[in-house]
Amino acid sequence: MAKLQRLAKKNDFDAVFKKGKSLKNDFLVVKMLKNNLKESRFGFVVSKKVSAKATVRNKVRRRLRDAVAKVNETIKTPIDVAVIALPGIEKREFLEISAAVKFFLQKNN
Repeated sequence: MAKLQRLAKKNDFDAVFKKGKSLKNDFLVVKMLKNNLKESRFGFVVSKKVSAKATVRNKVRRRLRDAVAKVNETIKTPIDVAVIALPGIEKREFLEISAAVKFFLQKNN
């Protein structure tokens, strides 16, 4: 993912968490907030509640990043998105994760 498409600063995450619209299923939470930029930006949160092992958390993060990259072109209005992984996501198949991300992001448009 390009650097311009990442939520990196604490202030950006805080704004999305405080003012953003939230959607949730049993293994994923997506918070979205419209931005005034040309591109959408994404941030991923995978806590130690998901797994104590960094390799598992990084695998989940890579899967989420890939799922978002596939749907990113279909997003019409630029938004800031925080994708929060919940415990249990590490046992899910990639197609299930990808379908959930696609559903949430298309619901916003």
